[in-house]
Order: sequence, then C-alpha cells, then structure tokens
Amino acid sequence: MEETITLGRLHEVLQIVMGWENVHLHQFITGERFEEKLYYTPPWDDGFGDPEFTVMQRDETRVKARSILPLVQDSVIYEYDLGDCWEHTLALEKVVLINPMEQWLPWCLDGRRACPPEDVGGTGGYAGFLRSIADPTHPDHSAMLQWGQNHEPERFDRKAVNTALWWWAKARGRHRRLRPDLGDR
Repeated sequence: MEETITLGRLHEVLQIVMGWENVHLHQFITGERFEEKLYYTPPWDDGFGDPEFTVMQRDETRVKARSILPLVQDSVIYEYDLGDCWEHTLALEKVVLINPMEQWLPWCLDGRRACPPEDVGGTGGYAGFLRSIADPTHPDHSAMLQWGQNHEPERFDRKAVNTALWWWAKARGRHRRLRPDLGDR
C-alpha cells in the first residue's frame, strides 16, 4: 500500500483484487465499541438519511489509509455490499520503505480461490451456490452454472489481477514503473 493512497482508491484496488464490479455500497470501519466507531464511506453516501450514522461518517476520499493504519498489526474492517455483508479485516503486516520519487503499482503477491459472484447472497448464499454447482442432480444446478458464468471456485489468477491493477494504474497516470522484484511468475 503506498503511503498516499486514500481509502477511496484502496476500495478501487480491493474491488479489482476481489474480482467484484463495484456496484454496491461499501465502508471502512474503525473502532471496537459502537461509540468509538467511524465509518469511512464515499462522499455521496448519505447514510440513508440517518443523522446518528452521519455523525460517525467520514469521506473516504479525504482520508489516507496510513492515517487509520499507522502501525504494523493495526487493522480496519472493509465491508462491501451492505446487504450481503462481505466483511474483510485488512491488517497492516509490514511497512516497506521505497523511494518517494518513484511510482509503484499496487501489486497482488498471492491469493487463493475465486471471488464469490456479485449478489450471491453473502456467505450463506455462496455456500448454497457452491453446493448447487457441484451437484449435477441439484435442482438449481443448471441455472446456477449459467448465472455464475461457469464459476471456478478453486481458481485464482494472480496474473489477471495484476494486469487489471496495471490498467487501473495506467488510467490514473501511475503506470510508469513495475517493481522488478514483484514480476509475475
């Protein structure tokens, strides 16, 4: 994660890495207890008009990720699709110093399994989806295969993720350098 990346840009990177389409609400959540929680959301998110929520809301485009993850072992919750509630804990594992005059790309080092399809219904819906596509006798087998566009749950394509990250960076004028130590295998 680069020192200057905002939470809004980090959301875009996470969408690419996860393979989602950025069609649902999302938020970054800090704080353990309810009264300590802050919700970092897109600037257009009005919190469904709930004044109690908007007091705890912050504009993710104005907040640097490093400001809420200042130390190794710090973490933040990233929630995508507030209906399906895909909740991820993002933890800062390591800080690597780089030359600030050089521009590096976000880069995926590793991954496992495919991302659940959009609108699958959260963890329970995804479990049901996986059961139906794995069992040719399941009544929803054909429909789910077609809806899931032949989803391969065990497949993760790091090269495809890194290609998508490169194009994302290029669209923002940040494609000048590839980290030589992170070349795709």
